Amino acid sequence: QVQLVESGGGSVQPGNSLRLSCAASGSIVSRYSMAWFRQAPGNEREFVAYINWYGSTTYYADSVKGRFTISRDNAKNTVHLQMSSLKPEDTAVYYCATGPNPRDVLLTTSNEYVYWGQGTQVTVSS
Repeated sequence: QVQLVESGGGSVQPGNSLRLSCAASGSIVSRYSMAWFRQAPGNEREFVAYINWYGSTTYYADSVKGRFTISRDNAKNTVHLQMSSLKPEDTAVYYCATGPNPRDVLLTTSNEYVYWGQGTQVTVSS
């Protein structure tokens, strides 16, 4: 079992920045990809960003490309999401997810991830 705990959410004004963190514990296995998803009220959960085990491959949803940066520290079992130039439409609960990816392929759908955090609220409003 893997446990994920997100932190760093909050309320900010448009244009500001936030840094989300996700700490993983438990049976951490190599070649686990990690990703961030988000879900706004009334919407389905959507993909935000992906990073492979090695940290060599990242991928972003078009809506956040150029504004968000995903990174990971395998020694500390953590993944971060640096969010800049935040917009009101970024308001959502943000979830960290992880799961095995032995073929090291891009995974962008929620059903491809096995373990999920409880989520952290991000609110962008003036």
